[in-house]
Amino acid sequence: MNEPIYLLWDNAHIWGLTAWRALTSMEAPYRLLKAASIAQGALSGKPPSVLLAPGGTARLKAEALGAAGRSAIRAYIAAGGHYLGFCGGAGLALSDNNGLGLCPWKRAAYINRLQHFISGHIHVQASGEHPLGPPDADPLPLPVWWPGRFAPQEEGEVEILAAYLYPAGDIWLADLPLSALPPGTLSSWEEMYGVSFRPEELSGQPCVIRNAYGQGSCVLSYSHLETPDSPAANRWLAHLLHSLTGLAPKENCCPSWEPAALPVLWDEPVFNDVRVFLNQLIQVGLEHNLLFSRTPWLWGWRAGIPGAALNNFSTALYSVQNLEPNDAALKCWDTYKAFFTQKFGLFQKSAGQYLLAERLAVTLDGVLSQTVDRRILDMQREALFGQPMEGGGLCGELTNVLEELVFRACENGTA
Repeated sequence: MNEPIYLLWDNAHIWGLTAWRALTSMEAPYRLLKAASIAQGALSGKPPSVLLAPGGTARLKAEALGAAGRSAIRAYIAAGGHYLGFCGGAGLALSDNNGLGLCPWKRAAYINRLQHFISGHIHVQASGEHPLGPPDADPLPLPVWWPGRFAPQEEGEVEILAAYLYPAGDIWLADLPLSALPPGTLSSWEEMYGVSFRPEELSGQPCVIRNAYGQGSCVLSYSHLETPDSPAANRWLAHLLHSLTGLAPKENCCPSWEPAALPVLWDEPVFNDVRVFLNQLIQVGLEHNLLFSRTPWLWGWRAGIPGAALNNFSTALYSVQNLEPNDAALKCWDTYKAFFTQKFGLFQKSAGQYLLAERLAVTLDGVLSQTVDRRILDMQREALFGQPMEGGGLCGELTNVLEELVFRACENGTA
């Protein structure tokens, strides 16, 4: 099979960029697809291949697809295509409201919402000798980034390809590194304060599942197998794509990634100005303990700070600057340049002040609670960064333009 792998681009942000980078590093043929194109028939009549849905908010992806797009994906998979979803892309395929319904399972509600804030690696146990199972031996360290959970249902036959075992040494709960806690701390907190932070509560729950859908199949993973520099996960991703398509992607496909260190190939003055400001803004966050170094490609952030939006914005900018712009990208930039420049001017005026006000609130809340009006901070945050978990605001508008430029430059897998 020589058909390209289709990468669903909408509402994926940094996870779309990591998936795109993985496919590029694998030297696998791919095509970026937008939800609107799928709704208009982009998959209709195409030979079967893999539709890869990266992370991001499942609800926003479903809304972008609309009823026509969701129906088109179901038809494509039923005719022999394969759906591969990571995290939010996995949630999109489930049988919840406005989900694709490719898998009969649903998304589980969290009994303890804190469990959703887990990030890092968790060891998993693969189930038997399934041909789609991982090539590496158990226990397998797989990366999770604030994962959802599956809710098994009685109807439908679903195979569990891997289940969670126990956390690895790099697990964080929100902005709390568990490796930095003395032994017994979590038990003490639970006993004394009634607060359970235990990632072990995921133990035994499914992490990667598979089911048939018509003539095709659906593989869903709450682990981000495309995570940079996560060899076991990357090898499993390569194995999955080989098994589902017949392609021969490189196995060690996702080396360490430091977007800020990428060479600048698109020397656009506006982008250079944004880069200088973003670097200053991130430095402010680091100096005031609002941001912290987590991985070379992902800043960590204090709970309540819009770190996800800043990661999306900065990674999109560095990715755009690392592109040799083609005619489509240059034409797109001509269309958006005035809009982008105006929005950036507004963002530049207020973003630094907002972060420092958040720092002030953290300081004063310990001695003079509510001295800084939380309602004002929330309004500022929404205008600049949108709603938590959904994005938006000025930062979201700027990020969307940058992601559109990546799409134009790489739509047909030619980057």
